[in-house]
Amino acid sequence: MRLLVTGGAGFIGSAVVRHAVARGYEVVNLDALTYAACLDNVASVAQSPRYSFVHADIRDRAALDRVFAEHAPEAVLHLAAESHVDRSIDGPGAFVETNITGTYNLLEAARGHWQALGKPDSFRFQHISTDEVYGSLPADPSVKFTENTPYDPRSPYSASKAASDHLVRAWHETYGLPVLITNCSNNYGPFHFPEKLIPVIILKALAGKPLPIYGDGRHVRDWLYVEDHAEALLKVLEQGVPGRSYNIGGENERSNLDLVRTLCTILDALCTRSDGASYAEQITFVTDRPGHDARYAIDPSRIRDELGWRPSVTVEEGLRRTVAWYLENESWWRALEAREGVGKRLGTG
Repeated sequence: MRLLVTGGAGFIGSAVVRHAVARGYEVVNLDALTYAACLDNVASVAQSPRYSFVHADIRDRAALDRVFAEHAPEAVLHLAAESHVDRSIDGPGAFVETNITGTYNLLEAARGHWQALGKPDSFRFQHISTDEVYGSLPADPSVKFTENTPYDPRSPYSASKAASDHLVRAWHETYGLPVLITNCSNNYGPFHFPEKLIPVIILKALAGKPLPIYGDGRHVRDWLYVEDHAEALLKVLEQGVPGRSYNIGGENERSNLDLVRTLCTILDALCTRSDGASYAEQITFVTDRPGHDARYAIDPSRIRDELGWRPSVTVEEGLRRTVAWYLENESWWRALEAREGVGKRLGTG
C-alpha cells in the first residue's frame, strides 16, 4: 500500500514514517518543514526505494492536488499540525490556518482523488488528533476519556484540533469518505522537538539550568511512548473500521512533578552531576499556563478489545530510553536550539 503521510518530518509523523517503511509500505512524506520539522528524523529511511519526500504545505490546495495526482496514495495518515499549546496562546492564527483550513484542503484533495479512483472501499483517510479535545478531567482516577466523551477544548490548540476532528467526521457522513480518527495522549520519546516538557527538562538539566514546572506540578497526563503510538496508528490503519474513532493511551498517568522527579532520578543514574547532587535540586515552580487543564487520562478499551493493541513499555522504561537517546544524540538537539522559541517561556498570555 502507498501511504501519504503529512507532517512526516515531525516528531510523531517521523516515527510513523520509519515504522511504515520498515513494514514494507511505500511512503510519501509531505511536510512544509516548519520550525519543528527535521529531516534528520527520517534519515534512517531516506535512501529506501520505498520512501519519497515532498516539500509542500497543507495550506496550499494546488500543491496537494499535484501530490495526489503524481503519487496516487491508497491511504492518507494526516499528522501535519501546529501542536504546541503555549505557541497557540501567543499566536492562534497559525493553528487555525494549518489545523483547520489545512485539514479542509487535505480532505477535499483526498475526496477528489478517491472519487476519481471510483470510491474504493479500501481507501483510508486517517486523522491523528489529541485527547486535549475532550477538555479537562477531575482528579477521580475512575473517570477517563472515552470515544464518547463530549468535546470541551480549552486552548486555541485543542480547539483547532477539535474543529479538524469535526471536519473529518463530516466528510465521512456527508460524502462517504472512508475515515478513521485517533485521539492520543501525551507522546514522548526520541526526536521530540525541544519545546515540550520532557525534552525541555532533559536539556535544561544537562545545562545546569532551573527545571521549570507550571503551577504546583499536580497536572496529570497519560504518557505514551512515541514508538508505541506509531505501532498503534498502523494497527488502526490496517484493522480499524471506517467512520470509527480510537483513543490511544499509554496507560501511564503521572503528575508533571512526579514525571520530572523520575526524569531526575534517571539522569542521576545515567549522567551524574559534577557536584554529585541530584538534578532534582534544579526543580523550580513557575507561573502556570493560562487555562491549564488539570488532568488527561484515556480509557483504551476500544483499541485494546477491537484491535488487540496495548502499549509495550512503562513510562519508567520509556523515559530511560528517551534520556539515553538524548545523551547519545547531542548533535541532533544542538542543531535545533537556535530555532525560534526554543529555550524560552512561551504562552504566558
